[in-house]
Amino acid sequence: MKYTWRSPSNIALVKYWGKHGIQLPRNSSISFTLSNAFSETSIEFTKKNADNNKVEIEFLFEGEKNEAFQNRIEKFLNSIVSYFPFITSLNLQISSINSFPHSTGIASSASAMSALALGLCSIENELTGALSNQEDFMRKASIISRLGSGSACRSMYPYLSIWGKNDGVSNSSDEYAIPFTESNEIYKTFHDSILIVSSDEKKVSSTAGHELMHNNIFAETRYKQANKNTVDIIDALKSGDLDKFGLIAEEEALTLHALMMTSNPSYILLQPESLKLISLIRDYRNETKLPVYFTIDAGPNIHLLYPHSIFNEVQDLIKNELSKQCEGGRVIEDKVGIGATLMSK
Repeated sequence: MKYTWRSPSNIALVKYWGKHGIQLPRNSSISFTLSNAFSETSIEFTKKNADNNKVEIEFLFEGEKNEAFQNRIEKFLNSIVSYFPFITSLNLQISSINSFPHSTGIASSASAMSALALGLCSIENELTGALSNQEDFMRKASIISRLGSGSACRSMYPYLSIWGKNDGVSNSSDEYAIPFTESNEIYKTFHDSILIVSSDEKKVSSTAGHELMHNNIFAETRYKQANKNTVDIIDALKSGDLDKFGLIAEEEALTLHALMMTSNPSYILLQPESLKLISLIRDYRNETKLPVYFTIDAGPNIHLLYPHSIFNEVQDLIKNELSKQCEGGRVIEDKVGIGATLMSK
C-alpha cells in the first residue's frame, strides 16, 4: 500500500529558540500554518521476507537518490522504532518533493518531517487500527514530527498552532502542538510575502543556534518573555487587534536575532538589506496606517505579514520598493493555509 501526505511549512509568530531533552522547547511558541510552501511525501510499504530489527528504506528526493537525506531519514526512523515497532518488518519506499526551493527562509524540515510522520501514522492505523480517532492520530503525528524537527510539530493544523507548555494556554504541551481555533477571521486571510535577501546557506545552523542558548546570559529572561508573548498574542488573535499582533510579532523577530548576537560565540544572520527592508516596512506603516508587519526566522529573509483586504496596496509596495532590496528582486508569495492533507492512499 501507499500513502501520500502533503504538509505545509509554518512561520513562527512567537519563536521557539532553545531546547532541552529530546526536542523539547524551553518556551511556548505559536505559528501561522502556510499554504503554498509544502512537502509532499509518499510512503509505499510491503512486508519484508525476514525481520532483521532494522529499518531499511529506499528514498528519492525530487525523483532522484539523495544519500544525505536517506541517511538522515534512516537514522530518524531507527530512533523511533519504539513508537512504530512494525516498521522493522516492512520495506519502505519513500519519495518526497518540496514546492519551494531550499535556503529561502522557509522551514523545509518542518514540512518534510510532518509529512513523513503523517504517513507513518497512516500506516500504523492501516495495520492496527490504533489511530482511528482523529485527535489521537494528529497528536501522535505531532509528537513524531517534533522528534524529527522541533517546529515540524506545528505544521499540520489549520491556520495557527501552539507548541510548548504554557500555564496560560489550556491543553498546551511540550510533547506536541495543538491547534488554535479561536482566532478572529481576519487572520485566516493573512498573506506571507517572503522577501528573499539571500538564498545562501546559513553560516550557523538552527541546531547550533539552539545549543548556544544553553550559555546565553539572557536565556531565562527570554523564555519568560516568550511565554508572556504567547498569551498576549493569543489575546490579539482572538480580538482582531492587528496593532498588538504586529508589535508582538516584530518584537519576537528582533529578539530572536538579538539572542544570536549575544550568544557565545556571537553571530549575525541579518544583512544590510534585511535592515533596509525593516525600515521601509515601518516607514510605510507609519505613513499609511495600514496593518503591514514583518517577522524573521533564523536567517536574513523577511516575512511580510498582512491581511488580504490590503493585498493590492502591499503588492504595489513590494513591486515599487521592497523587491529592490531582494536578491534578484525575488519574492515568494504564500498565505495562511488549512494544514496537512492526505493526497492519496
